[in-house]
Amino acid sequence: MDIAHARRHTTHIVDAVGEELYGVETVIKLSLAALFSGGHVLLEGNPGLGKTELVKRLARVMNLKAGRIQFTPDLMPADITGTLMPTGDGGLRFQSGPIFTSLLLADEINRATPKTQSAMLEAMAEKKVTVLGEEHVLPSPFVVLATQNPIDHEGTYNLPAAQADRFMFKVRMPVPDGPTVRRIVRKRAGAGAPDPQSDSATPSRAEPASYDLPGDARAAESLVREISQVVRAIAPLPAVEAHVTNLFLATNRSFAGLANPSGARADIETAARRIQYGMSPRAAGDIMLAAKAWVCLSDTDVQYVAASHLQAVVVHALRHRLRLSLDDDHADMDGDPELRLDEAIRRLCLLTAPKDSGYDALWQRCYA
Repeated sequence: MDIAHARRHTTHIVDAVGEELYGVETVIKLSLAALFSGGHVLLEGNPGLGKTELVKRLARVMNLKAGRIQFTPDLMPADITGTLMPTGDGGLRFQSGPIFTSLLLADEINRATPKTQSAMLEAMAEKKVTVLGEEHVLPSPFVVLATQNPIDHEGTYNLPAAQADRFMFKVRMPVPDGPTVRRIVRKRAGAGAPDPQSDSATPSRAEPASYDLPGDARAAESLVREISQVVRAIAPLPAVEAHVTNLFLATNRSFAGLANPSGARADIETAARRIQYGMSPRAAGDIMLAAKAWVCLSDTDVQYVAASHLQAVVVHALRHRLRLSLDDDHADMDGDPELRLDEAIRRLCLLTAPKDSGYDALWQRCYA
């Protein structure tokens, strides 16, 4: 399989999922980027924005085995991983838990105790579980899409930074606009006025069955593996590699090693001081993998990782890994610390973009 073939498959998947979920195309693409690059996604949003439906629809479209765990304070690690059960002949047999699936919805993961969260996140990193000294390998692919409810923190346990780093992305579910809400209401409550999106002047979409999608779980797993191999073989521009390295060095205060950044040293140091601590090497690797996956999810025929692919994923890949300094006094984002953090990441991206054949100008046009 080549990049063009992989892009055709991903386009079909995005279209098929989008037929039932409106206004979340970017979320769908980021979820697929994680699936094809072996990452996990932290979905955050108010109740009713489609987090659960996204996972269910993605599983149905791709014919992947899906599971769901509702996290509660009384959930134990064995409820996730499985345990040994007695057999009729007096022996013990391993009974696998709900984590043994390809697409796992971890609903409200912040409601579980730290002990249960640790068991879950260890399995995410190792792609296996250990029960009484015996290892059990998880299916491949294995992707966790974990949800968090940001408005009800009573009885919750926030993920520590080291555990949040296990997720490739933190994606915020968007609040739909007016036309999207009308489409959702018509879908859930029945027909209303004619839907402008379905007007005869608008070309109708093909039904999912007509798409070139896998017909069963085995075919789906094979397709994911093939696209994953394509993703890892995609080459980035040297400027993209230098940019990811510069971001890592800047957040870790290693300013002397920066490679030809577009921003002045003093400005980079000021921007970096807004961040409490630096990104990890795992984060740098995830950013590059995600940008490679975005090549297969973009609408262009580009065969390498360019500035636009990095721009599409970098904030989603860092917003749960970095934190604003306690003395950050930037109040230009309406006082919302999450929006200020996103702005701080974009600012650092601008300043650390290498001066390379207009590469830095592409970032200026996007984020300035």
